[in-house]
Amino acid sequence: MSSLETNKDQDYRTSIVVNKTPAEVYEAIKNVKGWWIGTVQGDANEVGSEFNYRYKHYHNTTQKVTELTPNKRIVWRVTEADIESPIRDEWKGTHIIFEILPKGTETEVKFTHQGLTPKFVCYKDCSGGWDFFISKSLKNFIDNGQGIDPGF
Repeated sequence: MSSLETNKDQDYRTSIVVNKTPAEVYEAIKNVKGWWIGTVQGDANEVGSEFNYRYKHYHNTTQKVTELTPNKRIVWRVTEADIESPIRDEWKGTHIIFEILPKGTETEVKFTHQGLTPKFVCYKDCSGGWDFFISKSLKNFIDNGQGIDPGF
């Protein structure tokens, strides 16, 4: 496979680097209401917690916290999904993973949506949504205390 071809089995991944401690980053990610702009019911504060996220008619999912390793890793499992896509429940059963890594005076967040691959009908739109929420809204929330509305 050439470097220009897309690996159809590759999970969606992205990363950001912020000038905050791993503890600050960990707490910010758990504060879903701060950076997932839309309606959030529930929380992501402990293993077993569930939260529902809804944004207009585009997105309605429920996530269950399956792993919290303080200042290092957060994992959510998508238990319900209704997204604007021909296959509305495509996300169901996928995992959303945040790995938090110290990098000198900064912290890197490696994000993976395990199961969201280019095979998904929604991959282009969903990966674009994640690009926004991780590199813009979460990053701004960590850096400045305010998430950003996607405006779509």
